[in-house]
Amino acid sequence: MTISTPGTSKRTLYRLTGIAPTVEAMFEALDPARLEAVGAELDFPEERLGVPALLVTGSFEQPVASWCGEISRTTGCEVSRPVNRSAGLLMLAVDGDVYAVGYDQGFRLVPDRLKDRRFGLSFVIRRVDPAQIRDMVSHTPGGGRTDITLVPGGAPVWSLGVQEHAQIVRRLGGRLDALRMTIAQGDRTKISSVEGGTGLRMRLGVDAADLIADIRAIACVLRDETPTPELEFVEHIVPVKDDGLVTRLEERLDDMLGEPPDGRIAVAVPSDHWDDYSAAQAFAVKVRSKDANLADDFKLEYVLNRARVQGEGTRVAALRDGTVTLYAHARAEKGDVIWTSHVLRWIEAEVGLGARRFFLLDGQWYEIGETYLKAIRSQVERLITATPSVDLPAWVLGDKERDYNESVPVLRPGYICFDRDNVQTALHRRNGVEICDLLSPDDGLIMVKRAKGSDALSHLFGQAVVAVQTLLHSAEAMNGFARKVSAARQGRGLPQGFRPSKVTFAILLKDGTDLSADTLFPFSQVTLVQTAKLLEGWGVAVEVVGIQAAAAPSRRRRMRCLAA
Repeated sequence: MTISTPGTSKRTLYRLTGIAPTVEAMFEALDPARLEAVGAELDFPEERLGVPALLVTGSFEQPVASWCGEISRTTGCEVSRPVNRSAGLLMLAVDGDVYAVGYDQGFRLVPDRLKDRRFGLSFVIRRVDPAQIRDMVSHTPGGGRTDITLVPGGAPVWSLGVQEHAQIVRRLGGRLDALRMTIAQGDRTKISSVEGGTGLRMRLGVDAADLIADIRAIACVLRDETPTPELEFVEHIVPVKDDGLVTRLEERLDDMLGEPPDGRIAVAVPSDHWDDYSAAQAFAVKVRSKDANLADDFKLEYVLNRARVQGEGTRVAALRDGTVTLYAHARAEKGDVIWTSHVLRWIEAEVGLGARRFFLLDGQWYEIGETYLKAIRSQVERLITATPSVDLPAWVLGDKERDYNESVPVLRPGYICFDRDNVQTALHRRNGVEICDLLSPDDGLIMVKRAKGSDALSHLFGQAVVAVQTLLHSAEAMNGFARKVSAARQGRGLPQGFRPSKVTFAILLKDGTDLSADTLFPFSQVTLVQTAKLLEGWGVAVEVVGIQAAAAPSRRRRMRCLAA
C-alpha cells in the first residue's frame, strides 16, 4: 500500500562528530544494547539517497504499561495494556559530515556523545529573524537555573530580557528568513519556523533529493555566513578546545570535589533532555557503588558525597563513568527507562585559573571571552566604589540578614528598614513588592545581601530591577511606598515628584571577604553589569559597597548590650 505524504515534514536533524562518513562507521557508533532493546532492523538505502546511509527501525515495547497496576489497585478492575512506541533513525553522510534524523523515538538511538551540541543553535543565530523570536531556553551559571520563554506570536530578542553574557542560550526558535530550501520552493519568501539547540528542528524535504539538498543548504549557512548582529552574543561563550587546558581544569575540579561543598558546584539539567527530566518519576544515580541511589529527583548531595570518598585524581573520572537513569514510573523497572547519561552532564561548576574564569556545563568547559571579561572588570571596578554614599555598620557574623537590616536604623539614625515590609499592588496583591531593604537619609534604595554564591546575588540584582520598575510604572506602588516612608519618618515623607535616582547594593561577601573585582563571583560580575546597564538606562545611578564583618560578641557581652 502506498502512503501519501507531504513534500516536507518537521523533523530534528543532528550533526554527528567523530564518525567517518561510511556505513560501517555509522553502525559501529551505535549502542548495541539500545539496538537490541528495539529489536532493530537495518537497511542500507545508499542507492536511493546517493550518499552513504543507514536506516534503523524498531520499537520500544512493554507487555504491560506502567500505569496498569495503579489503575487496577485504584478501581479493582483488571487492566493490562501493552506499550509499543516505534523508532526510526536515518543516518547519512553528506559531503564528509554525518547527520542523523530521528522518527518518533528514533532520536533515542543516537548516543549523546556523538551529537554536535551547538549545531542547531549555530544555524538559528545565522538565519532566524531577531525580531521574531518565538522561544528561548537559557541557563544562568552559578545557581543551576534554566529559563524557558515562549512567545508564540514572536518578539524582538531584546525584549526577552536575556542577559547577554550572564546567561548561556541553549535553544532558540523563531521565524526563518528566506532560504533556498524545500519548504520555500516556488516562493523564496515563504515563512517557516525553526528551533535550534543541539539539534535543528524544522521542515525538511521528504524526497531523497530534497532532503540532501536541504542538508547542503544548512551546511552552506554554517560555513559561509556569520551570526546576525543581534544574536552574535550567543557565540561569545564557546567551549574550550585546548586539551591541555581541559586537563588543568579537570585537575582543579577534582580538587574541588574532594573539598566540603561551597556552592561552586550545582545541578544543571542536560540541555537536550528537559522533556525527559519533566517526565521522569524516578532517578537512579550510581557513582562507583554496587547499588544505585533511587530518588524522585537528581540528588546532588549523594553525588558530592560519593565523589568526596574517591581517591585524589579519580573523582572527575568517577562522575564521568557514573550514570543517571531516568524512569517513567516510580517502580523504576527496566521497561520504564527513559534515558541514561553520565553524571558529569548533570553538574555545573565554576573554576578559576589565575585571572581566567571557566565553568563546566553539560559536560563541557566554557570561558568568557577575554575581551569581554576586561570590559566587565572595568565596569565592576567603576561600580564598586571606595567612597560610598551610604554609611553602613559592620555585620555581626552570626546575625541573619533581617537582624542586620533592623539594626541599621538603631546604629545609623536616619536610615529606615523596609526588609519584608512589602508594598501591595493590584499586580502583586499576594506577596507584594519589596522596594528595598533600607532607605538612606537621602532617599536612596539600598539592597542588602550576604552572599556565599552567585545565585544569592542574582536574586538581589533581580529584586532591584523589579522594585525600580514597579515604582516607575505603578502609581499605586509609589503611593503605597510614600505612605510607609511618611509613617516611618513621622510625617516627613518622600519629596514631591519623587522617583528612584540611586540604588546601592550592599554586600557581605562570604564571611567578610573584601569586596572587589578580584573577589566578586565571576557570573555575579556579569549579572551586575547587565543590571546596572538596565537601571542606568532608566536614569537610576548604581553603586556597590562591601559590608565589613564583625566577630560575634560573647553571649555575656551580648546580654549586657541588650540590657543596656
